[in-house]
Amino acid sequence: MDYDREGFVTARDGTRLFYGDRGVGEPGRPTLVLCDGVGCDGFAWHYLQPYFAERYRVLHWHYRGHGRSGPPVDRARIGITDLADDLGVLLDALGVHRAVLLGHSMGTQVALERYRNAPDETLALALLCGSYGQVTETFHGSDVLARVLPTVLEQVDRYASVARALWSHVPSGLAYRIARWSGEVDGATIREDDFRRYWDHVSIVDPDVFLRMLHAAGEHSAEALLPEVAAPTLVVSAERDTFTPPALAARLAERVQRGELFVLRGASHAAPVEQPDAVNLRIEKFLDDVLPSSA
Repeated sequence: MDYDREGFVTARDGTRLFYGDRGVGEPGRPTLVLCDGVGCDGFAWHYLQPYFAERYRVLHWHYRGHGRSGPPVDRARIGITDLADDLGVLLDALGVHRAVLLGHSMGTQVALERYRNAPDETLALALLCGSYGQVTETFHGSDVLARVLPTVLEQVDRYASVARALWSHVPSGLAYRIARWSGEVDGATIREDDFRRYWDHVSIVDPDVFLRMLHAAGEHSAEALLPEVAAPTLVVSAERDTFTPPALAARLAERVQRGELFVLRGASHAAPVEQPDAVNLRIEKFLDDVLPSSA
């Protein structure tokens, strides 16, 4: 992604966290903060960031072990609560005390945990293709991923060098064809360049970091928090999302106090890059409706 400003802040355990922002925002408009899914460094926001930077300051950051952020100094600090704490450190360092949080996939969980930590500083939430927790229990409508993931982690630990070699040598073109064939993405709307951007980054993430973060996301739940979420919340669901079944998104929108549900027909988990115009326009309307002019 393109940024007007870039920098680093230091997390509590010493990990270097990268951030970049774009736009300065119209007077009275809050900062929009973008939270990625696991393994991502801005893939979902490729079309959203420049669109909203015309009216808002748009802040994007990289999780520990992702993108230009450093590997976690404390490798035990890799869960959702740790990432939410990293976000709090970043926002404090930048003096951002009122923000709209946007999360894609696992970023939904990070945004909800940030709300738990600082509800008065969260003006609104836009949660895309994500769940409130235990995501490995619902992948493809079953708990198979949750059951096999511990075994996969054991094997990655045992054969670390082999795992890294295999992880990084799957060609993006092959991965793209498999994703389209299997229905994990909408083959009619996703662009190969967008998928390649995602896969090229996934392939350089330490597989141990990726899998442990995914495992942590599977163990985390913000379900008990939902009735306490008073900030206006837009939940964007994709009809063919195999990672976050639409029923979970609907439940999320129902359980928060001021939830709205928007369903994208035909879209997959990659909806923000498959149907960017629909996503951008719906989020723009939501923000215009719920944010006071003096926010």
